[in-house]
Formats: sequence, C-alpha cells, structure tokens
Amino acid sequence: MFLGEYIHTIDQKRRLSIPTRLRKELGREAVVTKGPDHCLFIFPTKAWEAMAEKLSKLPLGQADTRNFVRFMLSGATESELDNLGRILVPDTLKEYAELGSKAVIVGVFDRIEVWSPDRWSDVRKHTQDNADKLAERLGELGVY
Repeated sequence: MFLGEYIHTIDQKRRLSIPTRLRKELGREAVVTKGPDHCLFIFPTKAWEAMAEKLSKLPLGQADTRNFVRFMLSGATESELDNLGRILVPDTLKEYAELGSKAVIVGVFDRIEVWSPDRWSDVRKHTQDNADKLAERLGELGVY
C-alpha cells in the first residue's frame, strides 16, 4: 500500500526519484499515465493491468467512457526504475502535469500520484477545508 507525501526533484534528464518507502511496493517496472486533476498516476504493473481491464469493460457506446479510456491509455507509458530508484517522466506527461524541477509524490493506496507543488497545495487546501462535507458524503455512500 502506498502512503505518504514527499517532495522530490526532477533532474534535467526528466528523471524523478521515487521515495525509498514506495519503491519496494512499486517494484522495478511501472506504468506512468495521466491522472485527473492534472496529476500523474504511477501504477505497479499488476495494478495497471487490473485498471486497464476495468477500463476495457466500459461501454463503447458512451462518448464519456470512450474519451476517459483514451485519456488514460493514450498517455500511458511503461517505465523501469533505474538503479537509483528513478523513473523517466516523458515530456508529454511532464507538460500535462505542469511539472518543473520539483514534484510532490503522494502515496494513494494502490498508486502513486505526482503533482506540481502549486497544484498539490491548492488541492490539499481545498480538501482540508471541505473534509467535513467529504466525510458526510462518504457516510451517505456507506464508506465512512
């Protein structure tokens, strides 16, 4: 399970160091793709295969689902962690997530999210400010 929040740099060769605590769970191979909210998702290969399987079962007759599948799969790239635990972030994904030389890496149960520091700060503040409402909504759904 991926947990925690970390700030790391992206070097000039577009390599992002994955925190040591997350590397063991991630393994040597991963898939990096676009996530909603202009962040990146990094999945271990097996978790990505499960996600891709779910996406493949969405109805093709609905434009929203077709577009979401395109969004997730067209941006996906397989990547290997190097010996120093770094992963290459392709230019298209770096641009999509508006990443500069720093990134916030967030463990979110079955995946890692990569955020620009400014965008993450906004999302975190909004979520914290609305935590009570979110808890109520999750309670209505039977989750919390």
